[in-house]
Amino acid sequence: MKNYTITVNGTVYDVTVEEGTGSGAGAAAPKAAAPKAAAPKAAPSGAQGAVKVNSPMQGKIISVSASAGQAVKKGDVLMILEAMKMENEVVAPQDGTVASINVTAGDSVDVGAVLATLN
Repeated sequence: MKNYTITVNGTVYDVTVEEGTGSGAGAAAPKAAAPKAAAPKAAPSGAQGAVKVNSPMQGKIISVSASAGQAVKKGDVLMILEAMKMENEVVAPQDGTVASINVTAGDSVDVGAVLATLN
């Protein structure tokens, strides 16, 4: 078995590759460890949102149009997420007040990352 560190689009992966016969029959695919993510930005103290807005896909935050304390309605655009050269709107899942915005323009995010929280 050989261990490698691979960087794909700025994300670092530790992989272990099992040496085999190369026949392909019954060969297992290499296992990739979870990517090493940067530490999330801290929310303002006392801002603990009950509703989390998660990233639907891996990508890059292009712009943030909401701010902490702002009242939003269901469907209001909170930020724009670029993935595969497409701009995707990240919207409020329900009416509420923005408790925290956990990303800034230019940040790369993984699937499921908490982008914002609402009360």
